[in-house]
Amino acid sequence: AALTVAGLPTDRFCFVGFPPAQGGARKSWLAEIAPIPATLVLYESPKRIHRLLEELADYGDRDCALCRELTKRFEEVIRGTVTEVRAAIAGRELKGEIVLLLGRAPETAGGGIDLDTALRAALVGASLREAVDDVAAATGLPRRQVYQRALALDREGGD
Repeated sequence: AALTVAGLPTDRFCFVGFPPAQGGARKSWLAEIAPIPATLVLYESPKRIHRLLEELADYGDRDCALCRELTKRFEEVIRGTVTEVRAAIAGRELKGEIVLLLGRAPETAGGGIDLDTALRAALVGASLREAVDDVAAATGLPRRQVYQRALALDREGGD
């Protein structure tokens, strides 16, 4: 039902479920789903929706739709960018079932460069900070997203 009323592209979508509640796992999860080139469908608790929207702002100001209490008496759909939806629900205590849909990840300025490949290449002969700055500038991705992925690659390489 949420895909129908959200007003976002439905030719390609991905259901990603509930975000993890714990901070570290949640950040990794968000970094993993952020670049998916499809409309993302996720559930969130009314108690954590404000925090989720705040964290999503770090991955770009994507189009989104917050759907609450669908098919019920107090159905509500709030459409806009992540920033606009955050502002629309600021100070409100939401109740009920919430489905959040995120529009497709924006095309990167780097023409679709594979982030892992770009980071590995940049890390040769450069510090982590320099590599992250270079890749973020080249791709147009948020620096925080690039940094989180660089840290994940470092952990994978260290195992």
